[in-house]
Formats: sequence, C-alpha cells, structure tokens
Amino acid sequence: MTKNVKMKKDMQAYWQSLPELQAALMEKIAADPWRLTYHQMPATGWLNDPNGAVQFKGTYHLYHQYVPETPNGGATHWGHKTSQDMVHFKEEDIFLSPDQLFDEDGVYSGSAFVHDDKIHFFYTGNVKHEGDHDYTYSGREQNTIHVVSADGFTVESREVVIAHADYPAGYTDHIRDPKVFEHEGVYYMILGARTRDNLGHILLYRSDDLYDWSYQGVFLAGNEEQGFMWECPDYFELDDSQVVLFSPQGLLPTTYNYHNPHTVGYLTGAINWDEYAFEPETDFVELDHGFDFYAPQTFEDESGRRILWAWMGIGDTEPEYGNPTVARGWQHAMALPRQLTLENGRLKQRPLPEYQSLRQHTQTHRLCEIEESTLKGEIYELLVEFDETPRSFELTLRQDSKLSYQDGLLTLKHGESGFGRRKRMIPLTDLSQLQIFSDTSSLEIFVNDGEFVMTSRVYPSPDQQMIHVTGDAQGQISYWDLKI
Repeated sequence: MTKNVKMKKDMQAYWQSLPELQAALMEKIAADPWRLTYHQMPATGWLNDPNGAVQFKGTYHLYHQYVPETPNGGATHWGHKTSQDMVHFKEEDIFLSPDQLFDEDGVYSGSAFVHDDKIHFFYTGNVKHEGDHDYTYSGREQNTIHVVSADGFTVESREVVIAHADYPAGYTDHIRDPKVFEHEGVYYMILGARTRDNLGHILLYRSDDLYDWSYQGVFLAGNEEQGFMWECPDYFELDDSQVVLFSPQGLLPTTYNYHNPHTVGYLTGAINWDEYAFEPETDFVELDHGFDFYAPQTFEDESGRRILWAWMGIGDTEPEYGNPTVARGWQHAMALPRQLTLENGRLKQRPLPEYQSLRQHTQTHRLCEIEESTLKGEIYELLVEFDETPRSFELTLRQDSKLSYQDGLLTLKHGESGFGRRKRMIPLTDLSQLQIFSDTSSLEIFVNDGEFVMTSRVYPSPDQQMIHVTGDAQGQISYWDLKI
C-alpha cells in the first residue's frame, strides 16, 4: 500500500469517527458555564492561530487552527466562521484538512490575498518524518502551499509553491506562516524563520503572478536577545507608515515586558527596496501586556479599516498556568477583533464599534458613589473615565481579579480564578481611561483609549460577580450588560 493510499484510508476513517468524537465533547461543553458568549471559540476541541482573515464580497471570513476531536491539539485543520457584521458569526464547514502528503501533520497558519475576484490563500503544510528526529533541526518539512478559492468556501486548486527543500541554507526546519502583500504590481511574501544558531528572522520572496516565487533575502533579522524563532509575521501600511508585526518565541523578559514565554510586538520603519529589507525606525513594542494573546493577523476590510484578530491563548504556559476547560471538551478562543490606528508613532488598538450593538441596561455613576453592592455582572462592558490621573485606585472585576493603579504602575492581578495566572504590570505616567470587556471566562482591558491592552483568560465561580471600586479617584464609570 502506498503512503498516499494509506493516507486516504486514514482520512476516511477519521471523518467517519469524528461525529461520535464530537458528540462526546458536546455533552461536556453543553454543561460548561465558561463557554464564551461574544467571543469566537471552537465548536469542540482545540483552537489556536487566526488564519486567512479577509472580507470578500461583503462577507467577513475568519479561518483558524482547529482540532475538532480533542482539546489538547494535534494535526490542525482550518476551521471557518463567517459574519456580516463582525459581531455575530456562523460556524461553517472545515475549510482545509491535513489530507495531502505535503501537509499530512497539520494545515498550519497562513493568510489570504484577494486578486482577480478570487481569494488566494497561502499556508504552511507541516510534515513530520518517522525516525530519530527532534523536528527542529531534522525530520520536519514545512512547505508553503497556495490555495485558490472563488468564494471562500470551496477549493479550486491547492499546490506547493515553495517546497521545504527549496528554502535557503542556514535555517532550521522551522520556516512558516506566509503573509502576502503587493507593492507596485509585484507580490511579496514574508515567512517567519529560525536560524540554525537560534535567531529569529523574517524571509522575503517575490512573485509576478502569485504562483512562481523567488527568494530575495532576509527581510528582517533579530539578535540573540530577541528570541529564537519569529512566528506569524505581518506587514502593512497604516497612516502613511510601514509596520512589521510578529510573534517572537523566547524573548528575554525585562522588568515590565515580555513575561509570557512567547510574545507579540511590532516595529515601524520603511522597506529599503534596493536591499529588499525592512529598516526599523523604532524599537520593538509589545502589543499586549496580559497573559493570553498570541499569533495576531491583520487584514484591511472593504471600508479601509486595519483589523486585527489574535489567539486568546498562548503556548508553553504549563506548569505556570493553564485552562480548566480542557476537561470540559474545548480550549482557547479568539480575542475581540480590534481596529488598529497609528498615532504619534504608536499602534493603538480599539474594540470595533460594532460591539456597542450588544450594550443593554446602561448604568452611569460617579466613582465616589460606587458602593459594594452598586454594580455586579459577568458578561459586560465597563468604561472608567478619570477626571485626572488617580493617586490610587483598585477595581475588583470578577471574584479575585483586581486591576489597580499605584505609584505609576497599572497592575492586573489574579487569584485562584486565574488558574496560575498571577500578575502583569504596565508603567504609566498618566491614566485617563479604562475600557473593560468581561465575558464568562475572559477579560480584555483597553487602557487610555487603546494605548495599552491586557488580555487574559480567567475562570471565576458563577456566583462571584461583584464589581468593587476603592481608592482615591475622581471620575465616571459606565456599565453595560452585553447580550449577543
């Protein structure tokens, strides 16, 4: 039996067994009070990186890494969700599965590019060979695959455009996550990479037709303090500036930054088209200061907005912290989609205004009027507007999650409901605003109109819904229940 025939039989058996496997998970999921309401999550099993985010003929498409049969991960598919308004989403059929010899161990992350009234998807096909391998320096293929679709639901063609063997010398087997953009009628692809001496790089390819690609060199290179692998690179122009966004693994922590095992950040600068290299004009800036944020991907929608999706999760966090939903048949979700703007050289992230349509039962109070029983909730939006930077301030959000400001430090601290998540801090000279989105098992905190963000999963008891304010602060607090 050839390997190809065996794979087809294995996939046939997989699809036959999947309904029963999912049904068993759905029984657990149905009873789980931590299932999210207005965030995107897996129907069953495992979710990670957003992929192929695009708006096409008025419909928003979100694809994502997906393992429907287990919450522990594995050979990933591309799950698929669609929306007309970026708030209400429909679960679609799985778009791509690891059913080809060039992607048999996972349809890994990639992106979408609209051209000639079709969507061109590019992704990494993961293959792990049998034998004595570490799958970093040997034993792995990561092929770049091109998929063409006329509608975002069906596949017209699917082929390898850069085989693993054709990548440049000097790199480990980790080269992945293609993102395509256009400049002056020419198409360019960037790929995240890890050198054999463990430095993060972004590689650049070019094409005249999206099918034939040639290597142009290193688009951006890191040093030994900037992580061992750069994943999920993204390049875009925003407000007449050029931005490179990427996810370094193993970035060395500082006092207040890079405390997750893998982080996300960006550089602004300009491409030197003579050298085909990005030349940064700023230092690397961390994009999210919470516990659960990784592998973001941006796209421009039909109204010209630059929108970011991100995995509300992260790898390699155990044994420090984890997710109790694994025992309940699912794991991970997407953070709220965010609109990006570049203001005074800094990316700002704001929740999409479409989510204001979920607001119900408005309450507005002066901070000094808040008593212990004034506010409580589980699924809500909270907006705190300070008259001036407070000398001290503490806000209890859910059970034992506290957000405080003291001596120029904004601190998010979890107790037992963090399941190992402890403390993250941001030094702030000025604090003017906090916009907080609480879902059944998540918190997203937008600081100073999106200047900073802290994203975290949290798992409080259902009866722990008190919102409590203490400290020396003057201002106004607005509260809305959110209902999808």
